[in-house]
Amino acid sequence: MRRLTIRVDAKLDTELDRIAHRTGRTKSAFARDAIRRHLARIRYRELRRRILPFAKAQALLTDEVCFRALS
Repeated sequence: MRRLTIRVDAKLDTELDRIAHRTGRTKSAFARDAIRRHLARIRYRELRRRILPFAKAQALLTDEVCFRALS
């Protein structure tokens, strides 16, 4: 595993300390999870933006219609 150093303000650090202690997780575990979730959202938005023209061409204009068509 590699090390990543980040800086956070005192308020965020205090809140993170409190929650980490209460849940028994480390601050690093919270940071890793947050980064993973954020990267997943970015990948989703990028993929959605790339496939949108194809979806529009098939009249699949909403996520709900797309999910129904794929189910």
